[in-house]
Amino acid sequence: MELSEFFQKYPKVALAFSGGVDSAYLLYAAIKENAEVQAYYVKSSFQPQFELEDAKRLAEQLHARYKILDLDVLSDARIAKNPADRCYYCKKRIFEAILDAARQDGFSVLIDGTNASDDAGDRPGMRALRELSVHSPLRECGITKEEVRKRSKEAGLFTWNKPAYACLATRISSGTGLTERALRVTETAEAYLSSLGFTDFRIRMLDNAAKIQIPEEQFPKIFAMREKVTDELRKYYDAVLLDMEARG
Repeated sequence: MELSEFFQKYPKVALAFSGGVDSAYLLYAAIKENAEVQAYYVKSSFQPQFELEDAKRLAEQLHARYKILDLDVLSDARIAKNPADRCYYCKKRIFEAILDAARQDGFSVLIDGTNASDDAGDRPGMRALRELSVHSPLRECGITKEEVRKRSKEAGLFTWNKPAYACLATRISSGTGLTERALRVTETAEAYLSSLGFTDFRIRMLDNAAKIQIPEEQFPKIFAMREKVTDELRKYYDAVLLDMEARG
């Protein structure tokens, strides 16, 4: 099935919109195929500010209809306790919020940006999508991440080469409770490294230590800036560590 066929079958859809590569392209494709689409961005403690800004910028570039929904994910103990299946509860809360808003706006079909490269397996988040009957057009049409990037570049979308970004909660070890402070510290620290030109990295929180994970080619840069980076991150963490296993 092609995306054109999907949108012929479902000409009116609500889109779970993160501002990332996949949902950005899906929004573009829906508009291109003349579907009636409205995008919904869920703003929570797990999303950094730059994701919201990217989502707004992309939607406005496409002259797309979008709404921002506020969701207090930490008010749900099943999420805040950060169990191994936290993603299931979080995804379910997020998509339930979108479904509720979408239905009020007259949309009964919800789509998301899961692509054919994503491993469905028994991932908790995927289980939530199945339970809520969320469609994933990219996956259903066999469109891989590589193809999404290629098509996005051809379409002139600035998101075409945007690095994959997992939510801030993934930086904190499973079983360690999630707090607003830990999430904001993570966001601030990662924004700092980004401002120095580092890309495709993560800063994990181990107790109250920062564990920096970067691609191998950026090791010389982090070594050269060791004191500067350490001094800044020690404002928020008790220790700053570098993972010598390069981020792949």
